[in-house]
Amino acid sequence: MPKDDLLQRHRAVLPSWLALYYADPIEIVGGKGRRVTDSQGREYLDFFAGILTNAIGYDIDEISDAIRAQVDSGVLHTSTLYLIRKQVELAEKIAEVSGIPDAKVFFTNSGTEANEAALLLATQYRKSDQVLALRNSYHGRTFAAMGITGNRGWSASSLSPLKVSYVHGGYRMRGPFATYNDADYIAACIEDLREILEVTTAGDVACMIAEPIQGVGGFNVPPDGLFGEMKKVLDEYGILFISDEVQTGWGRTGEHFWGIQAHGVVPDAMTFAKGLGNGLAIGGVVARGDLMDCLKANSISTFGGNPVSTAGAKAALDYLLDKDLQANAAKLGSMLINGLRDVSAENPVVADVRGKGLMIGLELVGPDGRSPSPAAAARMLEETKARGLLVGKGGLHNNVVRLAPPLTLTEDEAEEGLAILRESISVVDKENKA
Repeated sequence: MPKDDLLQRHRAVLPSWLALYYADPIEIVGGKGRRVTDSQGREYLDFFAGILTNAIGYDIDEISDAIRAQVDSGVLHTSTLYLIRKQVELAEKIAEVSGIPDAKVFFTNSGTEANEAALLLATQYRKSDQVLALRNSYHGRTFAAMGITGNRGWSASSLSPLKVSYVHGGYRMRGPFATYNDADYIAACIEDLREILEVTTAGDVACMIAEPIQGVGGFNVPPDGLFGEMKKVLDEYGILFISDEVQTGWGRTGEHFWGIQAHGVVPDAMTFAKGLGNGLAIGGVVARGDLMDCLKANSISTFGGNPVSTAGAKAALDYLLDKDLQANAAKLGSMLINGLRDVSAENPVVADVRGKGLMIGLELVGPDGRSPSPAAAARMLEETKARGLLVGKGGLHNNVVRLAPPLTLTEDEAEEGLAILRESISVVDKENKA
């Protein structure tokens, strides 16, 4: 089928707000390893992995075999009204690696749904509808998840079932604390947190939810230890802490398995999704047992934790742990970040290179070296695509190029991607100066 016909059909029957990348959008029809092929036969090295979701890569035998075995059984779905062996096995493994005492797991179909479930647990446990979230955060597209999203570009409505107060700490490059060193930045954020609690809440807040590294917000990395200091304040009030690990989990940051571990704190609950299923629809919450069991009404999850998704996710998690992909993310992430910082020193269109492991953001700015440039970011996507590399973008101003390749990335592929990024940045920098 001609690609332009598919694009016309897409626009005719799907919402206008459903974003597509590129002036000439592509249809991905095949994949192997870290490479994908479009409907025109063009191959690309994938540095965005379905928005961090294809964490192991494409066409991985161990994962595909586990899915096929479940499909061959004839049982694609049973619902949580029946025992599901792979669901139990996967929950046992996640509870073990979570570090949360007496942990229990509830499976959902997405990160958004996971955050909704975590908010339900926290507000019920604390008998409060007050929530703390970070400025420039993103937690999903549904009612409560959107209500705690601190980014106007992703907040389609001001309506919310929650009373939300936003604190500082997520986006460090801009704002009143931008010039502070790590210690002063943390101190300023803690002072802000205390003030917010005193002036915008009734004190009995249900929870604080935070991404250890803001994803859609532009891969923003706060100083290590920030959330540990915040947790001390929360504990004074009995406020629960939820770590949104939808993008930072499963070893992607390299130095830790969970992003929150960089802050020396064990959260009361963590939400997860994306990379766990390597493309399958699965998410969930892992929380303290007393918190998870606080609901008194009946509940089920019709598709959450279904036999196919949990079989594939269990195989993906086993693969990730057996191959020590966290170490690979640390090694190749450092290589990419250092290389990109060298490039940015010669190309002022890149104002900041930040990230951890294979979660890297490039903040692009205008000729003044400060003003956000969404045009430059859009241009970068076109330039990398033309050279055979797929990347993402995001940020409060949509001016951050996001890099998140599969954790199985090889050193040769990292070098290849870095060379393409170097060429593309040079072109965009020259246009930026013109």
